Order: sequence, then C-alpha cells, then structure tokens
Amino acid sequence: MPLYHDEDQAMLADTATSFMAEQGNIKDQLRHWRDRDCPDGFGHGLWKQMAEMGFTGMLVGEDDGGLGMGHVEAGIVLEEIGRNLTPSPFLTSSVLAATALKHGSNDLKGRYLPGLIEGESVFAVAIDETAKHRPSRITTRAERSGNGFKLSGSKSFVIQGASADMLVVAARTSGSDDDEDGITLFAVPKDAANMSHNSVRLVDSSMATHTKFDGVDLDGDAVIGEVDGGREVLNAMLTAGRIGAAAEGVGVARGAMDLTVDYLKQRKQFGKLIGEFQALQHRASHLYSEVEIARAAVIKAQQLLDGGSEKAELMSSVAKAKVARTAGLAVKEGVQMHGGIGMTDEYDIGLYMKRDRALQEFLGDAYFHANRVAELNGY
Repeated sequence: MPLYHDEDQAMLADTATSFMAEQGNIKDQLRHWRDRDCPDGFGHGLWKQMAEMGFTGMLVGEDDGGLGMGHVEAGIVLEEIGRNLTPSPFLTSSVLAATALKHGSNDLKGRYLPGLIEGESVFAVAIDETAKHRPSRITTRAERSGNGFKLSGSKSFVIQGASADMLVVAARTSGSDDDEDGITLFAVPKDAANMSHNSVRLVDSSMATHTKFDGVDLDGDAVIGEVDGGREVLNAMLTAGRIGAAAEGVGVARGAMDLTVDYLKQRKQFGKLIGEFQALQHRASHLYSEVEIARAAVIKAQQLLDGGSEKAELMSSVAKAKVARTAGLAVKEGVQMHGGIGMTDEYDIGLYMKRDRALQEFLGDAYFHANRVAELNGY
C-alpha cells in the first residue's frame, strides 16, 4: 500500500489539523493547565470537544456506538496532538484501553464505552511495575476469592491514573513472575476499595501515578478476555499503543521542526537571516528527511495493524525506535538552532524536548525496541 493518506484520510487530517491548532494549542492547553498546577494535567472541556468531533470513539466498533475507524485514522489525530503538545488522554483511553475493551464482555463494553465515546470518561492502563518498560515480567497478583479475585501489588507511572474512571490492569493469575502465560487483564473502577494513588508530575507536565492495590476485591465480570489468557490481549493493546505513541512522536518531531524552520527565517545575525547559512540549511534538510522516513514507518505500521498482518508487532517496534531517534534529533536541533533562548521557558521549543523525553520512555524506549526488533528477527 502507498505510504500516504487516501482522500478520506486527508480530509480527516485537515479537520484534525485545524481543530488542534485552534483548540489544542500550547497556550490554551499545555501552558494553561501547567501554570495552574492542574491535578489532571489536561482539560476535560477539550476532551468533551474531541468527543463531539468523533475522535474519542474512533477505534470503537460501530456495533458499540463508535466510528469503527482504524489506526491510520487514530494516528492522524495523534500526530496533531503531538504537533501541538496537546495534553489529552486520547492515547491511553481511545487507543490502549479501547483496544483492550474490544476483547471484553458485552457487559464491560456497555459499562465503559459509552462514557468514552461521549467524552465523559477517561481510562488508564497499569502495566509497568518499575521505572523501565518491562511487560514480560508481571508481579502484581490476582488470586481467586469467592466468585471473583483479590488484586494485590503495585504499578508505576500510570499515566492519568488518578483521573481515570477505570484502569486496565495486567495481573498474574497463575505461574511465576516471568511466565508468558498466566496473565489476566482486569477493568478496575476508580472507586475500588483498597486502591491508592501517589500522583507525580512528569517532565512534560503530564500527570501519572504510582498505584497500589492492597487486596482490591473484583468480581468475575471485571475480567477482560480470558482468565490466564490475557497475554494475547496485552500484546494487542501494547502494539496499538506503541504505534499510537510513535504517531504522536512524529507530531512532536514535526512541531519542533516547523518551529525551528520558522525561527531560521526570522532570526538575523551579521545582517543576514540565519536560515541563509548553508550549514544550518544542511541540518534542516537532514532533519526533514528523517521526519519523513519516520512518518512513513509509522504509516506502514498502522496499515499492517489495520490489515491484521502478523508483521504489525514487528513494525510497531521499528516505528517506535525510529521515531524516538528522529524526535530526539528534532528537539535537540531545535534547541541548538534557537541558541541560548532555546533553553528558556519563554520559547516553546523546550516544551517539545520535554514531551519527547516522556514519550520516548512510554511503552519502551529506542533501546528496548531496537532489541525487540532483533529478537523478533531471530537474533
């Protein structure tokens, strides 16, 4: 398939571009909520507006009230979220949690999906248990208790965990901590007894929690998928989330690049625009080519996932690793070409660097995914 958008996707891109630039811009969203030390880190009003645009339920099937779109379309929205540094629960709620709930019972879907589609609910995913992404090791336990389970353990850096109406939690129901099997996913409501959150503000001003489960009672209806068979659902959720994070990373790279190129066209030294200096032209050209390559890798991953290809899992790591390198280059070049003022809060370029650092770590950094690509290729 061609690595560009078709006519309908291009129309969606135009809509998402104008909406995010007008409603999700840095001044009105990121700086606004950051400077007010907002405990959620994002605006619920904007989330409601995104629902009215149909964005929140893009990946929800039409039978469940959503739009039934694919990851190419979701990636279009995510790229604009990244480009404008829009604080939003879209990735955790409309991509990760929505992917998990596809495997849930009709009761679970009926309980949670309407709130997501209407922009009334926010979801979080609780997977990692250490500072680094390591989904192969799950130590949080869910033991049989009556007709349900008792959940015990802890999760680290749960994005928007304290704001979430429901958490998708990966827990071990059998086997040892490093076993591939024996994983079960649970939909844990926000008001569950014996669940506590320690909120932390990340470098990009988004909010996360270190969440503890001290014998949380869950009924059998909270299970997403099959008991002990949650690894397949978890992998599907992670693949979707990684491709989504890569799409947002492309937006961060494009936003930083655009900001830098505009600055090169305005800033003068020695009586000349610095954009006329050949050395900076070469660096800007190189950055542009890297961003386009990364964007192509993401679109390919999205297309493979939408097509149900077995190669989607591999390509998700290719895309995540490539985007991490490219976005890292974009923000570093941006700060350097801005000079000393690039280190000040007055200019937005530093905000792109902060968002890149947080996004690179989410669901695995470049090193994690480069190693994963090697392993999936038999090395």
